[in-house]
Amino acid sequence: MITLAFAQMIYYFAISWPAYGGEDGLSIYVRNAFPGVNTAQPLPCFLICFAVLMATLLLFRLVEGSRFGSALQAARQNGVRLAAVGIQPFQIRLVAFTLSAMITGLAGALYADLNHFVGPSMLSWHMSGRTDGAHHPRRQGRLFGPVAGAMIFVCLEYVLGGITERWQFFLGLILLGIVLFARGGFLGLVSGKPRHV
Repeated sequence: MITLAFAQMIYYFAISWPAYGGEDGLSIYVRNAFPGVNTAQPLPCFLICFAVLMATLLLFRLVEGSRFGSALQAARQNGVRLAAVGIQPFQIRLVAFTLSAMITGLAGALYADLNHFVGPSMLSWHMSGRTDGAHHPRRQGRLFGPVAGAMIFVCLEYVLGGITERWQFFLGLILLGIVLFARGGFLGLVSGKPRHV
């Protein structure tokens, strides 16, 4: 809730900042340039985003199997025990937060490049709620869980949005059902092997 409150403060700050378009946002007229690639075409743009996604997942896999990954898991589960063995949890969490911010910034740059536009709506709590909702159909401890959750969320939004204007209500019921009855998230429900963390 505190994170959403700060996000809403930044949202109102962006609305009142006329140098970057204020409430109307800012149009981007120049696409990012990649040697030999025309990012204005859908397929090259998709391939670039897909390559970045795969590289990010590979990075996560390497971190997960490293000493830093073990320290990060310990910091998440019990910071006091981690400090007792001489590792400061704050430093571990700060590095993880920095890596997360870097990846999020890269994703935001690709998103802005795709839409040719950035606006205050990208900073609103609604966008944060969509992102959080995309993570509910998964469970922590699965590398591809967030990817599967985002795909399911977008597909459900598209399908239900074509059926009824009140698609958020039915989407919420589906997500609630997955959270309550699928212990391993959607992937655990499909595979039949819930993973406990």
